[in-house]
Amino acid sequence: MPRSLTRILLICLLVFSLFIQGRAQTDLTKTGKEELYQTIRLQDSLLFVAFNNRDLNRMKHFFTPDLEVFQDNVGVRNFSETINAFGELFQKDYVLTRRLVPGTLEVYPVKGFGAIETGSHEFCHVESGKQECAVFKFAHIWEKTDAGWQIKRLITYDHR
Repeated sequence: MPRSLTRILLICLLVFSLFIQGRAQTDLTKTGKEELYQTIRLQDSLLFVAFNNRDLNRMKHFFTPDLEVFQDNVGVRNFSETINAFGELFQKDYVLTRRLVPGTLEVYPVKGFGAIETGSHEFCHVESGKQECAVFKFAHIWEKTDAGWQIKRLITYDHR
């Protein structure tokens, strides 16, 4: 086989192997992103099962001690203020429930830290015999800690 043909074949083989390796890394990345999405989706669900059941003790475990909550119509709260606000909410006569709006959840990895979760959720309660609901946007910054996945920063906005 002539030397130039051998070089061409080797170059083609090298390019092909790089292409295959790149595809394998892409597939692995997609798999990792899907696993992260499912993990955060589960954590979101568990957090709001606790919320919908007014289980304040369970909810506390979803937040880091240095939690910061930014809410457009309330301002900024820390961990203690947030837990106190949930406690007051749970004492009200009406039951407020949260539901994730289907198709709005997005999850993005934060290298070496955790994940960003964004979406819209609907809160409903019955008032004067009529169901009242409103949809708001949110972003949660999740940190993977020794205690598991916890929210370090919570942003909720678009309250009308």
